This record gives sequence, C-alpha cells and structure tokens, in this order.
Amino acid sequence: MKNIIQAPRWRETIREQFSPLLICLILALSATLFLGVAIGASSQVQLYSVAAAGAIVLGIVVLLRLDELAVTLILAVHLYIDWFLGLHLVGILMALVVLFVYYFGRSADRPWVEPRALWLWALFLVLTIYPAIYGGQLRFYDLVTFYPSNILGAFLMFWLGTVIVRDSVCLRRFLKILAGLGTLLAIHTIIEYTTGIFLLGTQYRIDNLLQAGNFQFANSTATRAVSFLVDPNWNGALLAMMAILPLGLFFASSSLLEKALYRFETFLILLALLFTYSNGAWLGAIAGLVVFMLFAGRKRSSFLVLSFIFIVAIILITFFPYEISSQLQHASNPREVTLRLGAWYTALQTIQALPLTGTGLGYLAYQLRTQPFSGLEEGVFSQPHNSYLEWAAMAGIPVLLVFVALLLFALWMALRNWTIADARTRALIGCGIAAIVSLSLSSITIDGWTHPVIAEVGWLVLGALTSPLLAQSLVMSGVREQEFCNE
Repeated sequence: MKNIIQAPRWRETIREQFSPLLICLILALSATLFLGVAIGASSQVQLYSVAAAGAIVLGIVVLLRLDELAVTLILAVHLYIDWFLGLHLVGILMALVVLFVYYFGRSADRPWVEPRALWLWALFLVLTIYPAIYGGQLRFYDLVTFYPSNILGAFLMFWLGTVIVRDSVCLRRFLKILAGLGTLLAIHTIIEYTTGIFLLGTQYRIDNLLQAGNFQFANSTATRAVSFLVDPNWNGALLAMMAILPLGLFFASSSLLEKALYRFETFLILLALLFTYSNGAWLGAIAGLVVFMLFAGRKRSSFLVLSFIFIVAIILITFFPYEISSQLQHASNPREVTLRLGAWYTALQTIQALPLTGTGLGYLAYQLRTQPFSGLEEGVFSQPHNSYLEWAAMAGIPVLLVFVALLLFALWMALRNWTIADARTRALIGCGIAAIVSLSLSSITIDGWTHPVIAEVGWLVLGALTSPLLAQSLVMSGVREQEFCNE
C-alpha cells in the first residue's frame, strides 16, 4: 500500500524537475536523432525511422504524464499520418494504447473514469457495424476509414478527453495546446496561400491538388488553401472551430503577454479561414462567436469579443479586399446553392427509400447506390455534403438519432459544468461549447461531424468539457469557496 501511494508522488516529483524547455529539448533531440538516420536512406528506412521517432516522442510524453500534449500529438498524427499520408489506423492505435496506459497507470492523483452515457456509445458502436461492413465491402479505403475513425476513433477520443481533464487547470492546459495546433495549421494554410509552397507535402498530394486546379474559382485567379485537410471546406471547418479556443483562453488568463498571444492566434486562424473561401465554415465561425459571447463568463466579455471581431473585420477588409470580394462572390454564386440543394435532395430521396440501413458507410457505396435518386444533372456526389443527412443516408435513421442524442447529451453535460464553474473556467468551457456549435453548424453544408479528423477533434473537446472529474473538481471548488465566505 505504501508503494502504491508513493508512486504518483514520485511521478509528480519527476515531472516537476522537467521544465517545459527541457521537455521540448528531449523531444527535439529524440526526433532529430531518428530522423537524421533516415536522411539519404531508402523510403522504407525513412518510414521505420519516422515511426521509431514518433514512438519515442510519444513514450516520453506519456511517461512524463503530459496528458494534454499526448492527446494533441495523437490528433496531429491522425491528421498527417493517417489522413494526409493515407495510413488510416496509426492514430487510432495510438489512442487505444494510451488509453490502456492510463488505465493501468491510474492512481489517486490520476483516477480512471468512464465516459458519460456509456450505454449510448455502446448502442452507437453496435448499430454502425452492419453499415460499415455493407459499405466497406466495395472499397478497402472506406472499410478502414469510416468505422475505425468516425465511430471507434470518435469514442476513443471522447474517452481520452474525459480522462485527461481532471480540473480547470487541466482543461486550460489542454485548450492551450489544442489552440497551438490550430495556429500551426493556420500558419501552414497562410504559407500555402501566399507563397504557393506546400510545406511537408508529398508528390501524390501535390499532384492531386494540381489536378483540382488548386480549387481555383471559375473566371477568377483566387485559389483556395487546403493545408493537410486536402479540401478547402474541411480545412475551413476545422479552422472555424479552432478560432474560438484562443478567445476563451484570453478571458481565462491574467497575463497581458498571454492575452496578446491569444488575440494574435485568433487573428491568424481567422486570416487562414479567409483563404479557404468556405461559406459553410464562415457560417459555423459566426455562429460559434455569437454563442461564445453568451457563454464567455462575464457580461463585459461579450462587448470585448464584439470589439475584437469588429477590429479584425476592419483589418481584413482594408488589407485583403480581393479575398473579401472573392468570398462574397463565392457565397452569392447560385451554382453553389444548386449543387448543395441537389446533393441534399439526393440524400433525402435515399433516406426515404432506405430508412433503416442506408447505402452503407462508404463514399463509393453511396455514389453507386444513390444513382437512382440523384437530383443533380452533373451526376452523384460521393457524400451529401451534410453530416446529418450522411449518417441517415449511409447508415440509416436509427444511427442518426443515436448520433444526435450523443451530441445533445454531451452539450447538456457541458452546459451543466458551465453553470457550476467560476468566471474564468466558464470562459474555457464556453469557448469549447462555442467550438462544438461552430462544427455543428458547419456540418450542415460540410461533412464535418463525419470527417475522420474533424469529428475526432470535436469529440475530444466534448469529452474534456463533460468529464466527471472536472465536474467533481468544480463542485469541490464551489464548496471550499462557500466555506471560506461563511468563515
């Protein structure tokens, strides 16, 4: 018993000895060592070297119990290795391994906890098995993408978010690192748009981008930045979510330097969002910002948010008039509306014909099995461009209902945590809620909640906001504050 009690204290002591600078140095040296071996070697050696470097980096992070950094690294791996490079399952396996490590490494200081509504998640996991097999039998890509990422991966990330956020300090640290990842993606997007250089790109992806004409508008020279999401609408949906997180950190911070940093992060992400020219993403961003003004924690915070948005809008209009004009022309293009309505009509006709089973979870299955119901002269899209219609059309109405129930329940639990939090923690929870609202609105015109990467970011944030450990910590803080006032 003595050793069990002392173990977490020993780990905490070790962790305190490592400053953030030293930790970054260890990670950089490990990655440099193994990546250096790969220089000039064969592609197979490069692959193994990168895998070894990544494993060592993640191992160090997990051993130091830098939980918030660990889950963000998993997201980064899932974005770049699984989605961009097409390896599909690396991030999911990492999430599963880390979850097991946290279970066997549980202690009084780092307790294990089950996610909310576990029975509802179990129902979701079971109901989607048949649609995943039925759709995946036509193409291997769909088989290893939809169920492992959109369903099982979503559940694992939700659970990880629940485990790592034990109090408001953990929540703030998690949002800091996640906002940092969003800022890096924004910088990558800005560099791609302004210079035409795609950093860390592969020849295969660059060739695909060239074949798509860099998503250039007809009768215009404006091109749309895709970054590692490989599509401007997906890139925009993720950036719209990320843009709100630094605002919550701004109101939760007391440091002027940090406040300036968070404002700069928000500006960079919104600038990158402009370069995607995504109508649906801007719809989600505006909705998210409005919701954040309601849940920012203080009344004057709403005015500060509105003032900041006004300043950013003036800057964008003044210095980027061509981009603003192109965005407005794209938003008012009747062809865009026609294509979206046609895609939605096809999905609704499919749902009416196959209400229980759908076409199966898969892009090829949807494209082939919805041809009799197509409402488009151009043919059939590979998905409905609407996450909610996609769940119903591909997997059946029961799956859609369970998904919506999971989403609404998680938002309700996040709102409950918000009501018992102090002002600064409310800003953190509020920005998370606003980010989820942004994703949910974007998903009406973009398949955000059914994208393998974007959906996992959303479920990770929801897991953090609904953590029972966070709720318990907030209740105890309220009790201690009340006792202090009574004294």
